[in-house]
Amino acid sequence: MAKQEENWSLVIKPQSNWLHLPLKEIWAYRDLVMIFVRRDIVAVYKQTVLGPLWFFLAPIFTVIAYNFVFGTIANMDTDGIPKPVFYMAGTTLWGYFQTSFTATSNTFTGNAAIFGKVYFPRMIAPISTVISSMFKFGIQMLMFLAFLGYYMVFEENTLHFTKWIFAFPILVLMMSSLSLGIGIIVSALTTKYRDLKNFIGFGITLVMYASPVIYPVSAVPDSYSWFTRFNPIAPILEAFRLGFTGAGTVSLIDLIYSGSFILIVLFIGLLLFHQVEKTFMDTV
Repeated sequence: MAKQEENWSLVIKPQSNWLHLPLKEIWAYRDLVMIFVRRDIVAVYKQTVLGPLWFFLAPIFTVIAYNFVFGTIANMDTDGIPKPVFYMAGTTLWGYFQTSFTATSNTFTGNAAIFGKVYFPRMIAPISTVISSMFKFGIQMLMFLAFLGYYMVFEENTLHFTKWIFAFPILVLMMSSLSLGIGIIVSALTTKYRDLKNFIGFGITLVMYASPVIYPVSAVPDSYSWFTRFNPIAPILEAFRLGFTGAGTVSLIDLIYSGSFILIVLFIGLLLFHQVEKTFMDTV
């Protein structure tokens, strides 16, 4: 009996070209992205006592702690912005970056089991993480707007919207791209250097204190202002505050620098991720 010829519609093999990025393939698997997004959202509050309420309680407790420690005890300047609004503005956008980066940096080690059993574009995992983190960010954004609305209506202050508010979608895109780029770089490196995972929590805390999350750029001494100018997160946070509160120190040149930095980091991350995904099962 003659052996029937086997016809394959898809042959899965590693790509040797560094510049091969499966963008069309990722788009073809967009339904799987939405499944992963739903999984990530449900997993946050499943089998918890308070459930989705954690999305509200965590930022509230954070703002209360910052207001007491940095606002009351340390009496740090907030550019004339009411302290609860100032800290909520900083933690809202920063929280999105922190959540996305932390989850994305665990892409290979956290998904090793499923990666070893079924094929799909591996980039779907970190992309779905960044998208699912927007759910939490959206809730915290609504809380920030509630804080802002209360102080605008019932308290005497100088809060007002500026034209920078129209850059809000771009700022969110920049923050998500930066978290994705840095996250997949760290994820690729942790497949070989496992102890790098121990630095993630400590490192993200250092970056937070080096960014204007709990203090404005105007409060940075002149001798250290160069550090703020080279921090790509600083212009994003300052533009966000300036758009929604009317107080902040940022320029278009600052955002152009930040955007250029993010594009370079994202490009390097995609290339490194693409190379590591071919052999990571041998090291994870």
